[in-house]
Amino acid sequence: MATQPPPPRRVAALLLVLVLVLVLVLVASASASASATSADLVVTRADRRVDLTSHIVRVLTSLKVENIGPEAASQVLLAFPNVQAKNLAAIRAFGMEGKVKGPSTVLPIEVVQPSGVPPELTFFSASLSKALEKGKILHMDVLTVFTHSLQPFPEEITQAESQLVVYQDSAHYLSPYPVKVQTLSIRLPGGRVESYTKYPNTKLAESELKYGPFEDRPPFSYSPMVVHFENNNPFAVAKEVIREIEISHWGNVQITEHYNIVHGGAKLKGEFSRIDYQSRPYVRGVSSFRHLIARLPPRAHSIYYRDEIGNISTSHMWSDSKKTQLEVEPRFPLFGGWQTTFTIGYGLPLQDFVFNSDGKRFLNITFGSPVEEILIENLIVKVVLPEGSKDIDVSVPFPAKQWKEVKYSHLDTSGRPVVVLEKPDVIPEHNLYFQVHYRFNNISVLREPMMLITGFFLLFMACIVYMHTDLSISKNSPSYLAKVQWDEVQNITQQIQAIFERCLALHDKLEASLRDLSRSGDVQSCKAARKAADAQFKELAKELKPLLTSLHSSPQSYQIWPKVEDLVAKERELQEKLMARHSTVVDSFEKKLRGQDVENRIATQQQKVAALRQEVESLLEYINSSRFPVDNPEAD
Repeated sequence: MATQPPPPRRVAALLLVLVLVLVLVLVASASASASATSADLVVTRADRRVDLTSHIVRVLTSLKVENIGPEAASQVLLAFPNVQAKNLAAIRAFGMEGKVKGPSTVLPIEVVQPSGVPPELTFFSASLSKALEKGKILHMDVLTVFTHSLQPFPEEITQAESQLVVYQDSAHYLSPYPVKVQTLSIRLPGGRVESYTKYPNTKLAESELKYGPFEDRPPFSYSPMVVHFENNNPFAVAKEVIREIEISHWGNVQITEHYNIVHGGAKLKGEFSRIDYQSRPYVRGVSSFRHLIARLPPRAHSIYYRDEIGNISTSHMWSDSKKTQLEVEPRFPLFGGWQTTFTIGYGLPLQDFVFNSDGKRFLNITFGSPVEEILIENLIVKVVLPEGSKDIDVSVPFPAKQWKEVKYSHLDTSGRPVVVLEKPDVIPEHNLYFQVHYRFNNISVLREPMMLITGFFLLFMACIVYMHTDLSISKNSPSYLAKVQWDEVQNITQQIQAIFERCLALHDKLEASLRDLSRSGDVQSCKAARKAADAQFKELAKELKPLLTSLHSSPQSYQIWPKVEDLVAKERELQEKLMARHSTVVDSFEKKLRGQDVENRIATQQQKVAALRQEVESLLEYINSSRFPVDNPEAD
């Protein structure tokens, strides 16, 4: 389905912004031409090539500069409108002197503020290694990289729509010097072009838009130009990337990269249909992207790709002698405004990235992310050095905020020094090598193994000492004596309890003899049972007496002794009542009284015997529970 052209109001607004910029530039030209052209430099030819195939805009400007003045020139000024300069992520200049273009050298660039120029323009100065004399020609290439220069238009699209973006620039090269001949070539990503600004000598051929040549343009010439075109390439923008580089002198450099990526293109409007996307992903999800390519060093190993949930299996890797290519695919496709987080980790051989120089070691590794065509709004690089590193020095090829931290890991004592570098708006052009110099003693490598050996040695020694040491409590200590006394009390109490249980068994035998008497009338057998019980009661009393004496003399029996004493009294009373009832029943049978008369004579005695029996059993139960207390305070 074709997308309708942009509303006239929006296009008019865009052109109005460019016209205002044009007015500001014209004002700037009036006030700055005198100071800017004081060096009498002339740009005899300017060829600009703009690459719009990605969401990162790259402009390569080839300049041929001639000095027509009497004085030598030591610098060349480059001018940009502030609305464009605020999105400038990188600028590099290369130059060589001579009529024929040959090998060039890098020219230092810095921001300058020439006198008399308005604040609406930003100027950069490219310092020449050798002053450009009168009549000499300088061939100069300027590479500028811009971010957030492609604005989605419309800002919201449906799942099935293609993404359209707008690019704004000048058809004329904005220069503080006169330009004799200039051209502009814009490379588009392919697909349809909705609209573009037309000037004389403008030509659109396939995916390339050309302007010019334009001749004899005065300083600060500016002609607004807008291109509205289709661009479905991944607009991968990382809100933040934390890249940790940990050095181990056991032979490994471990890289861990944490990504928070968002699709920076036109936001998705409406609902997302997974069925439509899976059936026709290149039609019903043309503006989204499913994977990113990371180009790792050739000998990368132990590569992993995961997120907060766990390992992500939708990744592919290819490697050869020159590179290792990792294709990471998130768990879901990314449409405009959608974001995801994940972590990439891999190891590198130490000898490929850490070297020795002048008694110091230095790490030489790339600064940026290995992911292709990604814009990182904030990159934090942490270089974790081995514990004991000192005299740390950092060399970065561009400005970056830096500070130091300390990280503690396993077997660390003083911690590992960490060099932290932070830079905003990082693009692939920033993926340059930087160096971290430090001193490290080789003996420090053995620190952790020696700590492990010492630790295991001390552990084994402690085990040996423990096995040969008597850790039992001294027999003369108060706690040990109290424990022995308490054990004796428990033993005596157990014996006393056994004697009283035997007494209760004799009581049961006497009761059984009375039941036999009432059934058979054999008085002699009943008297014999009574006589045998008397003899056993006397034997039990002899056994009980020394146990009571020992229990009473023990200091640990102060809690249980009153109950034992009460048990002895109750049991003795129970024996007396039981014997009296037994004598009454036997006497009644000898006198041949009726059964009802016998029951009447022993009724009172029967109640008393039952009550005493219950009390004795309760006391025995209490004594038995007292033998197993929850906590014995005397044993502490």
